[in-house]
Amino acid sequence: MKVGIAAGYWGSGPPRNVDRMLAEAEALGVDSFWTAETYGSDALTPLAWWGSRTSTIKLGTAVCQMSARTPTALAMAAQTVDHLSGGRVIVGIGASGPQVVEGWYGQPYPRPLERTREYVEIMRAVWAREKPVTYEGRHYQLPLDGGSGLGKPLKSIVHPLREEIPVYLGAEGPKNVALAAEIADGWTPLWFSPKSDEFYRAALAEGFGRDGARRSPSDFEIANVCWLVENDDVEKAAAKIKPVVALYAGGMGAKGANFHNDVFARMGWADACAEIQELYLRGRPDLAAQAVPTEMVEDVALIGPADKICEDIVNRWKPTCLTTLILGGWPRPEHRERILGAVMS
Repeated sequence: MKVGIAAGYWGSGPPRNVDRMLAEAEALGVDSFWTAETYGSDALTPLAWWGSRTSTIKLGTAVCQMSARTPTALAMAAQTVDHLSGGRVIVGIGASGPQVVEGWYGQPYPRPLERTREYVEIMRAVWAREKPVTYEGRHYQLPLDGGSGLGKPLKSIVHPLREEIPVYLGAEGPKNVALAAEIADGWTPLWFSPKSDEFYRAALAEGFGRDGARRSPSDFEIANVCWLVENDDVEKAAAKIKPVVALYAGGMGAKGANFHNDVFARMGWADACAEIQELYLRGRPDLAAQAVPTEMVEDVALIGPADKICEDIVNRWKPTCLTTLILGGWPRPEHRERILGAVMS
């Protein structure tokens, strides 16, 4: 299993000490570095800014919101950073949910799986640079249908450094996971739990078995962001993550349309999720966080003393379908090599 590190998206401002963390990570053989976006900081600017301080580590987005950019705009950004970094970019994309897509980006949210398929096909056509890009889809048309009539098929001025830049899909539901296995080079889960491994292996197998599937299990990457908080007291470690779990399970989406809530419910936390969501939507995120059971956090995160974290990595996380464990937290200096070694050994 490979190891990655994540800066994620920002809160009120940029996370501190990312440059130092990246330098240490490269020296220790960490495979990849990941940024993200929701409705604040974007994923691409920090990736280029911090990535410019690196020389070997892969640079990934987990994930870029599809509704934030047209497919050609993201293809342009990806090939630009790919050139500047010497071919180290991984383009992680996701459809997000209707609350963010319609509320923040002002875009419609129809048929997200179909839209994702079109989006990826257009990006790959840009990077292939075989001919001017034309596309006739339900969601995207190049040139635009019904415009001025002056639209012209165009070919990228830039010759991409790589004709194929890896595309990973951010996916949570089984249909979207199967789509990732069918059309993408990798999958970035969110709130993956080792005890859901069989469920996800079945969804992946469906995608791999489809006609024209791009990859097979042997050359498909699965890179999961796993929160990590070291503390000799497990409850204190869990308390650091409970507000984040509460936000996703309770506040990231409307009632009845929260895909993160669905993920936790499938793990067996449906009753807890209902309470968390009710409290969050009532304007009490503090109480929602208190309603998150510590065991629910342990399902999806690495928490506690270093010995426990290493045991969990070896016994719970490494036997899963994951190929990369992206740590959403940097281990303490005295335990860093041991924890990273538990993943990479």
